Amino acid sequence: QVQLAESGGGSVQAGGSLRLACNTSSTTPQSNYMGWFRQAPGKEREGVAVIYRGGGGLSYVKTVENRFTISRGSAQNTVYLRMDALKPEDTGVYYCAASPLNFGLPWSSGNVRFWGQGTQVSVSS
Repeated sequence: QVQLAESGGGSVQAGGSLRLACNTSSTTPQSNYMGWFRQAPGKEREGVAVIYRGGGGLSYVKTVENRFTISRGSAQNTVYLRMDALKPEDTGVYYCAASPLNFGLPWSSGNVRFWGQGTQVSVSS
């Protein structure tokens, strides 16, 4: 069982920055793909960014391209999401995701095997 622990959410004004972190207990193929989904109130959960072990296989949802950056720590058991130029529409609960399967492009929450508990990101205008 892979456990995911998120940190780094919070409240910022539009244009600000936040960095989310997700640490996993696993360094096995169960966490080959790690990334982030988010869910705004009243909306479906959507994929945001995904990265493969070793740093390849980067994918972003179009609405965050050139503003968000996903990366993995050198030990490959931590994934980060640097969020710059935040907009009110980025508000939501951000969930860390891990899987042996690729869940990005097309985004597929069904391919995610493990979820974090979620961390709130709130962006005010």
